Amino acid sequence: MLIIAGHLQVGAGERATYLDLVTTATQLARRAPGCREFVQAPDPIEPDRIVIYERWESEAHLLAFRSSDPQGEPVALPDVLGADVARYEISAVGAP
Repeated sequence: MLIIAGHLQVGAGERATYLDLVTTATQLARRAPGCREFVQAPDPIEPDRIVIYERWESEAHLLAFRSSDPQGEPVALPDVLGADVARYEISAVGAP
């Protein structure tokens, strides 16, 4: 299991625009083989922060998605002013 988690920082007035523009990417990721979860969501407290959470069955699935070439024009996103996103390799999973 592979988890990608953290946050992005964008201009406070640009967060809604950023999230609207990545909706298609989120939909594509969720339909991709091996994707267990894919979320880019507004932080409930900080107006310039976007929370990132992805869960993949394997690195191969993640890399296959990232290298896929969805049809459509590239989207110009608002600038990302900062990021703290990390990759976590999970060796065991159990009930909480």
